[in-house]
Amino acid sequence: MTAVCEFLLNRTSEPRLESPAPDSETLARAFACAARAPDHALLRPWRYLVIEGEGLSALGDLFASTCANNSDEQEIEKLRRAPLRAPMIVVGIASPKQHPKVPEVEQIMSAAAGMSFLELALQDAGFGVMWRTGSVAYHSAVHDGLGLEEGESIVGFLYVGTVSSEKPPVPRPEVHDFVQHWPS
Repeated sequence: MTAVCEFLLNRTSEPRLESPAPDSETLARAFACAARAPDHALLRPWRYLVIEGEGLSALGDLFASTCANNSDEQEIEKLRRAPLRAPMIVVGIASPKQHPKVPEVEQIMSAAAGMSFLELALQDAGFGVMWRTGSVAYHSAVHDGLGLEEGESIVGFLYVGTVSSEKPPVPRPEVHDFVQHWPS
């Protein structure tokens, strides 16, 4: 088995992250990997926001602002603290372009593939990552607060840092449980 396959088979999402986050050189290389995602017609239908330091608290306030007026304080505080679970968050944004041959859905899938490549590149550099979405990823207040333009969407929040403690292994499905041959 190749080193790439072995790496993928051992890939994990790590929820317990601390400083340090990747330096600018490591991050630039990871973004270069993200730009290698399949991209029909070379539209580059993605962009990213890197959030660190005080920006994480501001993001928490933005998340908390999505709560309804009747939300309990515990729920609001949970959203406010969520971005503080890592020293860096990368927001992956699908930014589809009008094109006669490339449907919007393909462009969104390209942005998600780029996010996955970014995740893998950061893990290969020795960092822990956790790709999260949740209701805040789809909330208009978060879109407005992060400066998303009309037609853009969030494909995920990639929490990035150094693994503080590894989680137990997660059971993986058997290939035969999700692969079929057609026609049977």
